[in-house]
Amino acid sequence: MIIVKNKKAYFNYFIEDKYEAGLVLKGWEAKAVRAGRAQLAESYIVIRKAEVFLIGAHFSALQSASTHVQPDPTRTRKLLLKTLEISKLIGKVERSGYSIVPLDLHFLNGYVKINVGLGKGKKQHDKRASIKEKEWKKEEQRILKQKSLNK
Repeated sequence: MIIVKNKKAYFNYFIEDKYEAGLVLKGWEAKAVRAGRAQLAESYIVIRKAEVFLIGAHFSALQSASTHVQPDPTRTRKLLLKTLEISKLIGKVERSGYSIVPLDLHFLNGYVKINVGLGKGKKQHDKRASIKEKEWKKEEQRILKQKSLNK
């Protein structure tokens, strides 16, 4: 079940590979995610010392969070990936100029997981082509709907 989707990721990047990673969360963050109070819009992923971190994701604390906890909604969170996957990501990012992008947050067997994409940035003309293609699909659906109503 998908909780949050990063729609800008597919608009700004050509996604080539996808990985599923675990997410290290505190108790109040897990409760906030279950309540649907998470955003991936301005977030990105970095690799430091062979560890992968999610930066800039916003998890809004619930009002019922404990009074002695001072929640930081945009703290850096560690991602849990296998060593082989991390080494592949490091190689692609350093040598080939790829970026690691968070795609969506979802539940899997009661755990919060994040889909991570390995992508190359789109140029401006690629983005324009994506917009044209999206608009044409909408127009095509409208035309098909009109034809089915006229019959």
